Amino acid sequence: MAQQNLFIGSLAYATTDDTLKAHFETIGEVTSARVITDRDSGRSKGFGFVEFADEKNNQKAVDQLDGKELDGRAISVGLARPKEDRPRRDSGSSDRGGNGGGSFRQRSW
Repeated sequence: MAQQNLFIGSLAYATTDDTLKAHFETIGEVTSARVITDRDSGRSKGFGFVEFADEKNNQKAVDQLDGKELDGRAISVGLARPKEDRPRRDSGSSDRGGNGGGSFRQRSW
């Protein structure tokens, strides 16, 4: 069975993996802390995930850290939904812009 992660929302753009991990280590040992960034710009998307070594700390973190401030913003802390529960994105099969799924369009001038 997969380890249950915590979803952390409303993160400040200045929050890093290290500051997120340090904030949650007040609850218990953190095995992973990731701030999700935009693939193109590298800028934070304002949310992340935390995984504790002991899953018993998940509820403790929700109870103690939800609504608390990190880097000047009140964060939201909750249990992350498993990947299979999320709706799938239809990638590439939709006709974007009438040109075969977003491929480069040649100019005709």
